[in-house]
Amino acid sequence: MEIIDIGHNNYSVDKAISVLETGVSSAMCRNKIRSIKIIHGHGSGTLRKAVHQWCQEQKGRFRDVILGEEYDLFHQKSIAMRQESGLPDDRDFGRRNRAVTYLWLV
Repeated sequence: MEIIDIGHNNYSVDKAISVLETGVSSAMCRNKIRSIKIIHGHGSGTLRKAVHQWCQEQKGRFRDVILGEEYDLFHQKSIAMRQESGLPDDRDFGRRNRAVTYLWLV
């Protein structure tokens, strides 16, 4: 799993989305990457909303977008992504962490 941390760098929203786009494009070019964890942080929620809006605008580019608050044992797509990607333990699995979003790549 690739990790893109845009939440701990004090970026403006525009800069954070630019860094996100570059990181996602780069990861998608490497065929072995099956999932991406975006860390956008808690903060005021502005960056979280911008990331979710960006994900909506990219509809069809990813197999699925999994919100951190859904990422647990009871969410079918979370389980399927973890199995397909061969993901090791992730400390955010089952924590309903709103500070992260996951991209399941095609």
